[in-house]
Amino acid sequence: MTLDELVIQTITPTSHNLGDFRVSRALPSPGRTMVGPFIFFDQAGPAKFGPGEGVDVRPHPHINLATVTYMYEGAFLHRDSLGSEQLIEAGAVNLMTAGKGIVHSERSPEDERGRASKLSAIQTWLALPDRNEEMDPAFEHVPADHLPVIDGGGARARVIMGSLWGETAPVTTYAGTIYADIQLAPGGSIPIEASADERAIYVSGGDAALDGRALAVQTLYVLRPGVAATLMSVDGGRIVLCGGEAFTTPRHVWWNFVASTKERLMQAREDWEAMLFPLIPGDDVEFIPIPQGRPKTVSYP
Repeated sequence: MTLDELVIQTITPTSHNLGDFRVSRALPSPGRTMVGPFIFFDQAGPAKFGPGEGVDVRPHPHINLATVTYMYEGAFLHRDSLGSEQLIEAGAVNLMTAGKGIVHSERSPEDERGRASKLSAIQTWLALPDRNEEMDPAFEHVPADHLPVIDGGGARARVIMGSLWGETAPVTTYAGTIYADIQLAPGGSIPIEASADERAIYVSGGDAALDGRALAVQTLYVLRPGVAATLMSVDGGRIVLCGGEAFTTPRHVWWNFVASTKERLMQAREDWEAMLFPLIPGDDVEFIPIPQGRPKTVSYP
């Protein structure tokens, strides 16, 4: 097959500077808001920090979505308005369900700041189905050794969410979701199943090809529905597979908010400006203000 027969859309991320590190943002993008429930897709880093340096993502709010933080390298200390305080390290998952509203921060832990360190992560948001949009907020952490790993054929794949290759991750899903971290050794390969409504693959590093068709690094490829293929690599690469159930109702994005109506987005904006969201115990002094003008994360058009 040609690449056009395998792929229906190719998305080149935009790049944003978040102070001490950069992120590459593939979703939302012009012409594509979602792939399955995934409505936001960032590759954070890779970045290097000297002693005394680190990341400080100050407290900020979310509604009507679930955030998924997956570390490649380094660590974040997550705090939220539920009182959760959780260190996340490579291979583990933090799932924070915002529902009707939550506030959280992500900062480099103190031991990382005391020495030279690295940071590399994939951060995604999942839109919640209509029935779950205004649910009570929740948080869960799943360690790396609790996630299933498929190893063979020169491929090592960790199932982050959903069911793939006969294994199921113990991470809560609200809509049908697939999510995996795939590492290919030189000459390695792994099948990409066609069962999900919508699927995408993202080459975060190294090289990869789909049925022999070369893929560009730091690019999101939305796969054609119903088409199975084989992912392979010549020199070795790291790839994210994501997707799942296609939503039948639209979702809108404005800054850190996701909702099925634009009116709900504007209500959340007003609530944050009025400081009506709950605060984070132990991290309630700083906050990220509402952006003036058009924020970097919006739905299109």
